[in-house]
Amino acid sequence: MKTNARCLFVSVALGATVSACASAKTAVRRDSAWLPAWRAIHVLNYNTDAELDQLAQDIPGLATAGINVLVLEVDYNFAFASHPELRHGSTPVTKDGAQRFAEGCRRQGIRLIPEFQALGHQSWEGETFPLLTVHPEFDLTPGAFPGNKGIYCREWDVLNPEVTRIALELMDEIVDAFGADAIHVGMDEVFLLGSEHSPSTKGKDPAQLYAKAVNDLHAHLVGKRHLTMLMWADRLFDGKGHDFGEWESSLNGTAAALDMIPKDIVLCPWHYEKKAGYPSIPLFLDKGFRVLPASWRDVGAAQALIDFSRTQANTRLLGHLFTTWDTKKGELLAHPPFVEGMKVLRPAP
Repeated sequence: MKTNARCLFVSVALGATVSACASAKTAVRRDSAWLPAWRAIHVLNYNTDAELDQLAQDIPGLATAGINVLVLEVDYNFAFASHPELRHGSTPVTKDGAQRFAEGCRRQGIRLIPEFQALGHQSWEGETFPLLTVHPEFDLTPGAFPGNKGIYCREWDVLNPEVTRIALELMDEIVDAFGADAIHVGMDEVFLLGSEHSPSTKGKDPAQLYAKAVNDLHAHLVGKRHLTMLMWADRLFDGKGHDFGEWESSLNGTAAALDMIPKDIVLCPWHYEKKAGYPSIPLFLDKGFRVLPASWRDVGAAQALIDFSRTQANTRLLGHLFTTWDTKKGELLAHPPFVEGMKVLRPAP
């Protein structure tokens, strides 16, 4: 297990309020505080109606602290009607539970953005998630890595159109149930495109393959549904020449996809260690993307990322996203980087 692997724990993302989403506000400085349009937190592991009801108890506190966007990772933990065989768990989130939770967020002025992990993160440790369990023919590396040993996470085959069709039907259900106007599609920590273990992509350009996966989702979610699409940005930041490693930057040939995908996607570069600078942020801004940087558990690292973001004189730098991968239920409001970070990301009085 990699201690800096983003998927290990729970995350929470802050963003713009529903009223702010139509026309993003300009981030402004006020005294020592930075007042960005998106003050976001990302959470996962709230996989039943009862757990969502528990999370709902924290929503007023998040709003009072200044959070205006919540990214809720749903994945397969939903009572899908279109594909009930792809439900994860015995009591997944229902449409009624989703609507109830979404209404609670709206009452507090928090924009709710559900997340569905696309392409990568189709397994964890020994468990393969429903899509590739029910449809092993959709696996990017079919028959390889028995028991998921010697692999980080399984990935789906980007060249199989049936995968995208089914995944988008699942995303549509989740978006409609939560009444959302945006969706986060994950797309982080993808390592197997072009692998010798992948019959369909072996020898092919990983950047073109990754871009195809992004563009296929964008065509439907943005082009047809007119949603805002967010994604993690580690695969789009070339780690060559930068000391960011293979996790929060790409060393496997996908980074060139940055010039092959639409500029209206919100990119979420995550950086969890304290650095003198974070070059992914100006890179993505210079390319024309909106950017929402994400921190994790180290207070000093989160503050360094926020401070670096404040130096970017660009209204497409939307704000900050706190991830809370290792935060236990009931302790969300006390997550140290969130508590300290919100002292800088203060809402207007």
